[in-house]
Formats: sequence, structure tokens, C-alpha cells
Amino acid sequence: MSQKGTIVPQTLHEAAGLDDRRAVDMYKYMLLARKFDERCHLLQRAGKINFHVSGIGQETAQVAAAFALDTQKDYFLPYYRDYGFMLAVGMTPRELMLSAFAKAEDPNSGGRQMPGHFGSKRLRVLTGSSPVTTQVPHAVGAALASKMRGEGAVSFVTFGEGSSNQGDFHEGANFAGVQKLPVIMMCENNQYAISVPIAKQLAGKVSDRALGYGFPGFQVDGNDALEMFRVVREARERGVRGEGPTLIEAMMYRLSPHSTSDNDLAYRTKEEVDANWQKDGIPRYKQYLIEAGLWSEEQEEAYLKEVAQELKEATEYADKAPYPRAEDTLLHVYAGDEDGQGGNN
Repeated sequence: MSQKGTIVPQTLHEAAGLDDRRAVDMYKYMLLARKFDERCHLLQRAGKINFHVSGIGQETAQVAAAFALDTQKDYFLPYYRDYGFMLAVGMTPRELMLSAFAKAEDPNSGGRQMPGHFGSKRLRVLTGSSPVTTQVPHAVGAALASKMRGEGAVSFVTFGEGSSNQGDFHEGANFAGVQKLPVIMMCENNQYAISVPIAKQLAGKVSDRALGYGFPGFQVDGNDALEMFRVVREARERGVRGEGPTLIEAMMYRLSPHSTSDNDLAYRTKEEVDANWQKDGIPRYKQYLIEAGLWSEEQEEAYLKEVAQELKEATEYADKAPYPRAEDTLLHVYAGDEDGQGGNN
């Protein structure tokens, strides 16, 4: 309210529940994730790393969702494209680079897993694995444990639309609905399950499947940062109130190939990809922040320099870091001594 008593209309981000600082921070993480992804593509092409699975085009929904959750209480089960999400909940570019380079200091798996297989006790991220959709039943189990303990937390799990056709998704959704568990299932519908287009995967909406399991489902524009934030925040509130699960279908487009081993133009056209670049959520959100007076081209230029330097340092550190030792192969595989190392006795 102004000094004269007139009501000042809320901006869209304030109406969604974001103050100015967090609205800008959300954009910074999207940009950081995009630049990290682009750097990994270059590193793979240069022969510095072996493999990269890209999340380009999906950062907007990932980061907005992370900002709507409680990083001190909630449990996270991201899938292998969620670099934006992981950065936003607290993993550093150096830590992600250590994973990309498969180095011993990698906090996700000690250099044992493929890049994009996240895990962090510090950040409450449950370890993922290569078989798709196994994280959904795990998320439901985490939600059950949280409910039994009365923690007031939710578990948040992501997956692609191809994964929504797997039995793991349906079994997890059914159990979560029956038990009214505080779990948010977010499908990042990027239009392709590797090379299979959505028209050959789904006859309807992923979000509509929630109805059969007794809880709400929402289809959301995954390129709309503020709408994504609002929907995930409301889903979390429902979960904490004991109202059960929510299924969110975030509509987006995978702008890059499935992985660095994929020739995406073998199954889709350049014209289709170019048309979807015009819908990219990052410049869309940037324009909103500029119009709201929170961001400028000068700030963008300065921040990009910061990001470039941070990624340069992260890359150099990871490149020089040691690989896992052969004698540590069984480390952390078996429960061990009181020091928690295990596996070597």
C-alpha cells in the first residue's frame, strides 16, 4: 500500500509467492544450468568427458519446482536431466563436474555412476539408478516414512512421459493414493522418449491418470516459471496438510538430442526443433524480470561472466581431480565399521 493509502497491485511473482530477490535468483539458476549443460556438450565433443545427457529446454520447470519446495525438510528423487533442479537445491557446479568427469570426489557416487545419476545425503537427494522410473516407488516409500514420523515434509520425484508408461509409475501412484501420502510426482513431458514421439506413447494426458488413483493431476506449461512455481507450491501445501499426492505434468520440449550419443535429426526435423526454441522458458522469464524492473542486460552480461568463471574453475578442478582407486571398488557397498567406511574388511 502506498503512502496515500492506495493499493499497489502485486506483481505476478509476488502473487505467486516470490519476493524480488528469490524471483531473480530463480532466473540465475536457470541460466547457470543452461550454461553448465552447454559446457558439458563441449567437453564431450572435446573428448574430456565420455557422455552427457542434456536437460536443455527443461530448466525452467526444474528450477521453479525446486524454489517451491523446502530444501531443509523435503526429500528429492530427480531424474537424469535435472541439472537445474540439483543446482537450485544446493549442489555446486564443481560437484556436478566431478560427476561428469567420473572422479573420486564426486558426491553423487564417487565416480561410479553415469552422469546425471544424482544422490546426496547432505541435500536429501535419494540415489538414482539407470533403470527408468524406479525412483517413483522409492519416492512413495520416502513419503510413507515421512508421514509415519510426522515430519511435515513431502517427497518430490521427477520422470519423463515415457516413464509414466512403466509399471513402477502406476504401482507407486496407486499406493500413494490409497495411503494419501505426501508425494509430488512431476512428469517432465519433453515430447520424446529417446526417439519415440509423444503421439506414439500416449493416447491422452499423463495428468489425467491421477484421477484413477484418487488424487489431483494438473497439466502445466513447463516454460512458464511462475505458474510452475505456484502449482508445485500448492501441491506441497496439500501434501503437508495430509491431503495426499499430486501429479503434475509439465509440458516442455527437449531442445537437445537425447544424449551426446544420439542423432536427434534422424527422428525429428530441424524445423520442429527451431520452432520450439522460440518457446524456451528462460528468455521468456528473463523478459518478465526486465519488464518488472528486476533485471537488465547489464546485469545479464555481468552474471554471465561470473558463471563462465565459475564453470571454468569447476572444469579445471574436476579435470585434475583423481579417479576412483581400484582398491576402493567395494567402498560403501557393504555396511562396515563404526567409522561408516565399510566394505574393506
